[in-house]
Amino acid sequence: MASRPKGFGLTAELERKKAEKYSPEMEQDAREWIEAVTGESLGGPGQDAFHEALKDGAILCKLINFLAPGAVKKINSSKMAFKQMENIGNFLSASEAYGVVKQDSFQTVDLYERQNMPQVLAGIHALGRKAQKEGFEGPSLGPKESSANVREFSDEQMQAGKNVIGLQMGTNKIASQAGMTPYGLGRQIEKTNLKN
Repeated sequence: MASRPKGFGLTAELERKKAEKYSPEMEQDAREWIEAVTGESLGGPGQDAFHEALKDGAILCKLINFLAPGAVKKINSSKMAFKQMENIGNFLSASEAYGVVKQDSFQTVDLYERQNMPQVLAGIHALGRKAQKEGFEGPSLGPKESSANVREFSDEQMQAGKNVIGLQMGTNKIASQAGMTPYGLGRQIEKTNLKN
């Protein structure tokens, strides 16, 4: 991992905000899901242990291979940095091919160099949602992703809808302008309400 100097000013503020986004509950959910799907332990709780367990990318590659068999052809077991980053990259490519939106995923350095662990958690949760949508029969993570609910209307229904005034546009049944003053006119105060 690269040795990075501590930031000051805006950099320190951004790092602090990123650290505040990390959710131990989301980590626990992700940890339990990965362990249930792969059958491998990720070690103890906490951000440090979670990072160390996922840093080489091997467990993530096994995870995506359980969801989509053969998605990652070769899982590197080498302790060399570029091989571990290659595992993470292979996982990210396979999860994108599986259907996870790129914006929901993370970058290799987010995990390997621990630059953005909240985004790593968000990426794992996005994969869990997509797995449910794709019909994975194993354990689930998070709510199921919604699917399109396309509606077809006939021409008659479309024409009938044009005659209905939605309440968002207002109604002429209840409202009136009684009691309103013309624009620009000062507020009218009656002397009967004033105490002498």
